[in-house]
Amino acid sequence: MNSQSQEWGTPHKYAEAVRCFFGGAVALDPCSNEYSVVHAKTEFMLPKNDGLQEDWNYPTIYVNPPYGADRERGTTIRDWLAKCVLTNQKYGSEILALVPVATNTGHWKQSVFGKARAVCFLYDTRLKFLENGNGGGKGAPMACAMVYWGRDYNKFCNVFIEYGAVADLSGLIGTEIGPTKSQIKLQF
Repeated sequence: MNSQSQEWGTPHKYAEAVRCFFGGAVALDPCSNEYSVVHAKTEFMLPKNDGLQEDWNYPTIYVNPPYGADRERGTTIRDWLAKCVLTNQKYGSEILALVPVATNTGHWKQSVFGKARAVCFLYDTRLKFLENGNGGGKGAPMACAMVYWGRDYNKFCNVFIEYGAVADLSGLIGTEIGPTKSQIKLQF
């Protein structure tokens, strides 16, 4: 996204769906901002709290990570998705993440396919994020998805089928997706 703002907030309808999925409240939003409509019980916000550096030992977590590179901290969306996987594995946390659909990228191959329980490919082709708390801005230049690391596929499907095509990824859990570096070398 090209904007002076880094505060691309979750649209109201998705924030409501996330709260519905989590039984009315979100325990942690590790990359929140002052304009967030998610209203998690605990919110990590820069500059006081770097969500990637904080512990995520919370039962329910919603992540709308920065989509671009954070040059100051040297992080990208890859780091946020990896933290979702590690947190789910370590604490059994139920995690939802609103991310760009980029199935050809390393972060999808390493942290979504083979790790996540399900994904909802959102019907909104140009999802309109809230910019500094306001709606009506230009739509996202990419398709977006809600990714789920957790145990209850049926609940995820029941809540998110209204918003997009839901796919059960459980058959891929534990599978390495894409060629490894050694396989790539052998192909040449």
